[in-house]
Amino acid sequence: MFEMDTSGFSIRLHNTETRQKENFEPLKNGQVTIYTCGPTVYDFAHIGNFRTYVFEDLLRRTFQFLGYKVTQAMNITDVDDKTIKGANAKKVPLKEYTQQYEDAFFEDLRTLNIQQVEHYPAATQHIPEMVEVIERLLEEGIAYRGGDGSIYYAIEKFPQYGRLSRLNLAELQAGASERVASDEYDKDNVADFVLWKSFNAERDGNIFWESPFGPGRPGWHLECSAMAMKLLGATIDIHCGGVDNIFPHHENEIAQSEAYSGQRFVNMWLHSEHLIVDGKKMSKSLGNFYTLRDLLSSGYSGTQVRYMLLHTHYRTQLNFTMEGLDAVKASLQRLNDFIQRMQEIAGGTPGDDVKPILQRTFTRFSEALADDLNTSAALAAVFDMVHDINVLCDDHKVAEQEAQEVLKLLQRFDQVLGILSFDRDEETVPSEVLKLLERRQQARKDKDWALADQLRDEILSSGYLIEDTPSGARLKPKNLSR
Repeated sequence: MFEMDTSGFSIRLHNTETRQKENFEPLKNGQVTIYTCGPTVYDFAHIGNFRTYVFEDLLRRTFQFLGYKVTQAMNITDVDDKTIKGANAKKVPLKEYTQQYEDAFFEDLRTLNIQQVEHYPAATQHIPEMVEVIERLLEEGIAYRGGDGSIYYAIEKFPQYGRLSRLNLAELQAGASERVASDEYDKDNVADFVLWKSFNAERDGNIFWESPFGPGRPGWHLECSAMAMKLLGATIDIHCGGVDNIFPHHENEIAQSEAYSGQRFVNMWLHSEHLIVDGKKMSKSLGNFYTLRDLLSSGYSGTQVRYMLLHTHYRTQLNFTMEGLDAVKASLQRLNDFIQRMQEIAGGTPGDDVKPILQRTFTRFSEALADDLNTSAALAAVFDMVHDINVLCDDHKVAEQEAQEVLKLLQRFDQVLGILSFDRDEETVPSEVLKLLERRQQARKDKDWALADQLRDEILSSGYLIEDTPSGARLKPKNLSR
């Protein structure tokens, strides 16, 4: 009916470093490299974490939608203070402790329909690369050994330190933030950050790696630099994370990577805003802390949670509420009911009304995504199309061929959104319930109203609603939107 060509749409993204939207210019034509900060596998990830992971998935899918080949890496932090503390408390090997949470993380990704990326490097598998970075930084005089035997990065040796977070180096030297101070042992400057933590038996138990600097383990910031450069090259197109990663983590990545390679580390930085719950910071002490598993056990689906996490623009703070999640159910129900309506249209002669609506919707959707992943505008375009096509359907102005074009367009959109269902409801309804519906339809034809009512009640007690449509009765689970 019309060509769904996205070649004319150039993507603009908000670069955290410059604080403005910029045209994306890849290092290699038609290709994009993306590095995303992944989980620290010491516990189950919470919905705030997944707000960032869904945003990063949306970015990846948008590039694919616009015709790019994506190569992406997401790190798995399986060694840091928290994982070591947890393993020692449980008296199990580090790998045994982290594996359960790593497996849970990937299960959660599948539940949220987050695409698998090309690389999932684990920190413990890349210790040699981290040691190599430290050795060069020591040779260049940018790193030094502290009084406790740990290796530190001297931020005063990197004049551009603070360019991402817009923090003043002098202020940092006067007093480091709590997070930086938590790395402090015995170093020259309170704002310097650790590259290699010297082994401490009381703190680390028996978890350590041998190195030219003595036994110990890498600092948290170092792992991303080493793994990103190894897998994606000295310079990468895009680096993502939550706004809480800007300082000190991403600031430190820039400093150690560029001092090591002598090249620009990242061309464009993207960060998603915080997720809050009922207007407050998510906290276990406040009783408003949710993992994905908490929401699933409350009867919600991964699709509904995904929709909730992506329907607000990634640079806007997302206020998560149960009422909002219930509203999302209704929106998804509307979309999936529309899909089923399109699937049920048969026959008819194509006219001139549908094509302009589809072309307009495709353009609006594509332009919205290309404009810094404006999901709110993209979804608005979809719902406007649903309304307009439904009006035509009510007037019997949509033919089967046109309905198939509508479905094809929605499937293309869902390559980005990942929230729609194209399975017919009847395919999931138990056969015994379908037989009840057939018997009820026959009873109605025979005008046996008492039997028809009895069969309706049996269908309801089985958990299904009967919905009359122009093409006949169909069944929907009572909790289809849950």
